[in-house]
Amino acid sequence: MSVGKSFPRVDGMVKVTGKAQYVDDIYERNMLHAKVFRSTIANGWVKKIDISKAKALPGVEAVVTYQDVPKHTFPTAGHPYSKDPAHQDVADRNLLTQRVRLYGDEIAAVIAVDELTAEKAVRLIEAEYEEYAPILTAEDALKEGAIEIHEGTKNIVGHDNYKLGDVEAAFSQADFIFEDKFDTSTVQHCAMENHTAYAYIDNNGKITVVSSTQIPHIARRIVGQALGIHWGRVRVIKPYVGGGFGSKQDAVVEPLVAFLTTIVHGRPVRLQFSREETFIASRVRHAISYKLRTAVNKDGMLVARQAQAASLNGGYASHGHSIAANSGSKYRQLYNQKAINYESQTLYTNMPSAGAMRGYGIPQVMFALESHMEDVARAIDIDPIEFRLKNITRQGWKDPLSRIMVGSNGLAECIVKGKELLRWDEKKALLENQAGPKRRGIGMANFAYATGTHPVGLEIGGARIVMNEDGSVQVQIGATEIGQGSDTVFCQMAAETIGIPMNMVNIVADQDTDISPVDTGSYASRQTYVTGMAVKKAAEEIKRKTLDYAWGMTDIPAAAMDIVDGWIIYRHSGEQLMPIAEVALDSWYNTVFASPITADVTNNARVNALAFGCTFVEVEVDIPTGKVEVLEIYNIHDAGKLINPQLAAGQVHGGVSMGIGYALYEQLLFDSKTGKPLNNNLLDYKLMTTMDTPDIGAEFIETYEPTGPYGNKALGEPPAISPAPAIRNAILDATGVKFNQVPMTPQRLVEKFKAAGLI
Repeated sequence: MSVGKSFPRVDGMVKVTGKAQYVDDIYERNMLHAKVFRSTIANGWVKKIDISKAKALPGVEAVVTYQDVPKHTFPTAGHPYSKDPAHQDVADRNLLTQRVRLYGDEIAAVIAVDELTAEKAVRLIEAEYEEYAPILTAEDALKEGAIEIHEGTKNIVGHDNYKLGDVEAAFSQADFIFEDKFDTSTVQHCAMENHTAYAYIDNNGKITVVSSTQIPHIARRIVGQALGIHWGRVRVIKPYVGGGFGSKQDAVVEPLVAFLTTIVHGRPVRLQFSREETFIASRVRHAISYKLRTAVNKDGMLVARQAQAASLNGGYASHGHSIAANSGSKYRQLYNQKAINYESQTLYTNMPSAGAMRGYGIPQVMFALESHMEDVARAIDIDPIEFRLKNITRQGWKDPLSRIMVGSNGLAECIVKGKELLRWDEKKALLENQAGPKRRGIGMANFAYATGTHPVGLEIGGARIVMNEDGSVQVQIGATEIGQGSDTVFCQMAAETIGIPMNMVNIVADQDTDISPVDTGSYASRQTYVTGMAVKKAAEEIKRKTLDYAWGMTDIPAAAMDIVDGWIIYRHSGEQLMPIAEVALDSWYNTVFASPITADVTNNARVNALAFGCTFVEVEVDIPTGKVEVLEIYNIHDAGKLINPQLAAGQVHGGVSMGIGYALYEQLLFDSKTGKPLNNNLLDYKLMTTMDTPDIGAEFIETYEPTGPYGNKALGEPPAISPAPAIRNAILDATGVKFNQVPMTPQRLVEKFKAAGLI
């Protein structure tokens, strides 16, 4: 048995020894280097640009500006192409732009013999601007007479709403009504590897892009759209990736670097962002504000809920309104009520473009929702845990809009487990009537999360398996390993289903759109679920073909045989008949019957599954300084059946760390007068270090998800969702003061403590 056991990562050795090759480890002959000339205003137009000095610098091969690129616009979001125009991503990008929409917008690019020369040349470019006041808030974006960041949009990227039940009547019948407002912040992914790619034209005239991307097949299409060429003239190769967390679910550098190679007659051109560029020119998480209104009866049962959301999208659409819309679905799916209403709109602002980031809108909405649920429970004097348990959706619940059925739900058990781990009741008693400058508190928060994007989005996963002459197999998939461990679990799945040991499974680590099976990429916590279905189908086909071939070798019917631990056996007795290697060798080289055993599967997953879980935490708050220390934290998940428990725990550790940073430290700041970023570097942008990271408890309640290929469902993104509201609720428990905005920095805490009379 391979599924359910902890195997070491199949890419672990090459990564820890430094043998793994990332984009910037790979060099081509005559490689050139590109750098981008960026705007020094946030909103306006380029009136004049002078590139003469840059072109004259020795070592400069070419300089291009917004005047030299195709005039049509294209989208960048890493979504499958939609045949329905209403569901297509917004095409609002040019390769280079004259209309400046954020500080650091891309106006011109230099190609030079080395990176230093390219940087020098960029500094020689001179531009004159017509500058407007930056639009940095929802109010400024929507006010009458506001300059449109994109013409004809009124600064609205998109909006939607849903309404289930008679909301007004439900509110009128409730015993209590509560209203509040919550704000989340702009943060950046801060993957170890910055955005980077290089491109060249091969001998057949095809543009090849080697990129650190989560979406090679989608990136190929976007490059084709951006350059206005047939998509088949583009090839995208993804080597090892140093993290993405959603920021590489956009075609950020690929379209421009593909264009630049055409300017220098197909010579290889590398475009690598610096860390400072990555902060402002790749993608960030949406800052979303929520207004919540909740009706509840005195017995603690929810009656009705309303939410209004305003999402700040930055200068370009990227994933656009889909993040705010997605947050509305999880707002609906965690709790029951008679009636519910959700309205949202996404707005253009003069800030970095917001796109996908781990959780895809759910860390934002769960901060608001779970903070609000805590406040409501306290206001009606019901234990917050009891209140949540009364109202959570249960197994068998069916979403009235998406029609997703909850086939497995261990949330109640997760809550009970978290309560036990934190010793909730014991600590509640110990922490009553605290005084003094340091106070402790405990808190918890729940989450719900989908597995993939169906029915909103297409979910295609591809897998190809070839049996080698010795019975081992090669597994090739289109889904991208970006650090989460998917290659390892795919090997486990293949081994489990075929009936061979893990050491007989080999996986191709790179993706290449000319060779790899079609797969939409790494996002939406979909891979082990969606691509896992394709791997299982391909492995079942390999097993079936192997037993059929063995039938021809032995005259024993295939149905009477099985494969266990690399041996063909009698199904009824377990007697070993022959090693699988013998079958494989014959299938390759039998002069009469040779037929190598292969499978190539593409699976369209028209199902979805909700994952659930919670965070329990104890904090200590130093009231005079506003410092919060996380003393104990447990992240408990119902992710269905665990394929690899050790890798699952690793996902939790990483996600919780991101969630704590989101709660207490991280925020990208901008000058309100100029729109200039103030902390787009790793000195001033406060990421947690290992010294700041507490011990993290990763726990699981294993259920069996009937739609999953092995009973599994989402785990990649959920760990980052609930730490922030749990920490917020623990601070409230310690101090009696509510904080409705992240990050909960010392400055913000001290200001509210002063207002509350604690200082």
